[in-house]
Amino acid sequence: MKNAFFYTFFFTFISLIVLSTSFSAMAEGDVKKGKKVFRKCASCHSVQKGENKIGPSLYGVVGRAAGTIDGMKYSKVMTTSGIIWNEDNLRKFLARPRAFLKGTKMTFAGLKKEKDLDNVLAFLKDATKPDMTKAKTATDATKTK
Repeated sequence: MKNAFFYTFFFTFISLIVLSTSFSAMAEGDVKKGKKVFRKCASCHSVQKGENKIGPSLYGVVGRAAGTIDGMKYSKVMTTSGIIWNEDNLRKFLARPRAFLKGTKMTFAGLKKEKDLDNVLAFLKDATKPDMTKAKTATDATKTK
């Protein structure tokens, strides 16, 4: 009886691990495909540091507080939202911007396909992460010996 319980538990546990791995792999996007999806965003946004257009630069967007780029004219709802742009918030916002944040100035209707969301998020995470090599060099330059 103990062996039956053990094997049932063991196989259930392994099955859950396999399923969770499969689902997380499915949610991962393709950076190259995401770059193509980003073309829908590029008329208003850039991924270059400090290059604001109608909308703010998305450089370093993951982990940044919403409505905090100097010189941009955000809606009041954006600046007072308290939102931190993590992957979950970005996914919800990019799927339905006006439903996620009622009163936003962003006129984009949203990305309807889950795969487009996966891909554009993969692209944004890759293309907009701060360049840590420059930060490391700057830190090294300020060290005293």
